[in-house]
Amino acid sequence: MRRRWLLVIVGGFLLGSLIGMAALIFNTDMQQKRVVTSGTALIGGPFELVGKDGKTVTDQDFRGRHMLVFFGFTHCPDICPAELQVMSAALDELGADADEVVPIFITLDPERDTPEAVSAYVANFGDNFVGLTGSPEQIVKAAKAYRVSYQKFQDESMGDNYSIDHSALVYLMDPDGKFVTHIPYGTPPDKMAETLRRYL
Repeated sequence: MRRRWLLVIVGGFLLGSLIGMAALIFNTDMQQKRVVTSGTALIGGPFELVGKDGKTVTDQDFRGRHMLVFFGFTHCPDICPAELQVMSAALDELGADADEVVPIFITLDPERDTPEAVSAYVANFGDNFVGLTGSPEQIVKAAKAYRVSYQKFQDESMGDNYSIDHSALVYLMDPDGKFVTHIPYGTPPDKMAETLRRYL
């Protein structure tokens, strides 16, 4: 009787091992296929937003130039103005080559950031900056395309006011609108300029 149970246990162990090995081989094979077929980063894509004077702006309007894209909101107390200032300084360092790059600020706060508000805000960082807003649905779609995470934050002490927690990467897109690289928040202007120069 004990021998029969021993055989059952050993058989079950061997069967489990075979199933585990098969699953591991299948999973590894699927991962290799995903690596082979992925090719390009799934960041960026078509967008339709609203620019200065309420005009419709799409990604197609920037073809032929690199896009330097940052998502934020005009009521942001620190991260957004700091990063836009870095973008401005980096473009200044590029000199004439900066003409090949269009810096774009896309708001994550369409409730408060009207076309007029966004345009006035980005003008503080340079005449070449483009500020974009849109309907909540348009903003969600653009943020999703760029893999931007954000969330409205409000507590009782803020009254009717609120803030938005959001990721803070700057995205460099090529003249065809394809993702080139991202630049982390806190990168100094000279380092950002160096990265831009590498891809222009």
